[in-house]
Amino acid sequence: MKISEIRDMTSAELTTKLDDLKKELFALRFQLAANQLDNPTRIKAVKKDIARVKTIIRENEMKNA
Repeated sequence: MKISEIRDMTSAELTTKLDDLKKELFALRFQLAANQLDNPTRIKAVKKDIARVKTIIRENEMKNA
């Protein structure tokens, strides 16, 4: 996911996206524990996407404060 796509989202969309990414990360970790994970690099990508979304949420909070 690109940062420009994240910046175009509203705060509600960002919150929803963050929840979805956290659920995906949980599912990936569960698959890893069960030795059913096909693409282990996906975990790293999802973690980075979570960090990006959290960063943009915080930037928006700082603009509004």
